[in-house]
Amino acid sequence: MPPIPGSGLAKGLAVTLRTMTKKTVTAQYPDTQPELPPRSRGVIGLFEENCTVCMLCARECPDWCIYIDSHKETVPPAAPGGRERSRNVLDRFAIDFSLCMYCGICIEVCPFDALFWSPEFEYAETDIHELTHERDKLREWMWTVPEPPALDPGAEEPKEIAAARKTADKLAAQQAQQAQQAQQAQQAQQAQQAQQSEEGGTP
Repeated sequence: MPPIPGSGLAKGLAVTLRTMTKKTVTAQYPDTQPELPPRSRGVIGLFEENCTVCMLCARECPDWCIYIDSHKETVPPAAPGGRERSRNVLDRFAIDFSLCMYCGICIEVCPFDALFWSPEFEYAETDIHELTHERDKLREWMWTVPEPPALDPGAEEPKEIAAARKTADKLAAQQAQQAQQAQQAQQAQQAQQAQQSEEGGTP
C-alpha cells in the first residue's frame, strides 16, 4: 500500500506538539549551574605542601603535560651533632590542559597526596597557550576539591592518619620531656643559688 501523502509531515508535527506540552529540562547555563557528580573530573588541584618533587606524576603522565622545576636546599641538623640534609624545593609545577586527557594517572601515582580532582570546569580560554596553568592557579583549584566521603563506622583508621597521630604524639612527648628537664634544671639552679646564699650568710 503506498504511503499517504503528507503522513510524514503529520508524524513530525505530532512529535512537535507532544514535546511542546512537556516541561522543559534544559538547564540555562551559565545562569543555572549544573549539579555535578561528586567524582567529576574537572581540573587537577595541587596541594604543594605535600609535594616532595619526586617527579612520579611527570614521569608517568602519558601526554607529558606536567612541567616541574626544583632546586636543592640544605637543611640544618635537627639535633646538635647531627649532619645537614638536603631536600628538594618546588619552583614550578604546571599542567598543560590542552594536552591533558584526564586519565588521572598522576593523581593515582602520587605517593604523598599532593594532587586531587576538582569539579571545576570553567577554565576555557581563547588562546591555547593560556591553558598551561601554573601552581598558583592549581592551588586555587585545590580549595574547590570536595571532602572525601565518610568512612564506614566499623572501618579501620587510615594508615596515614594513624602514622600522623603517632608522629604528633611522639613530638608532644619529646616536647613535654624537654619542658620537664628544663623545669628540673631551673629548680636545681634555684636550690643551688639558695644554698650558696645561706652559706655566704652564715657567720
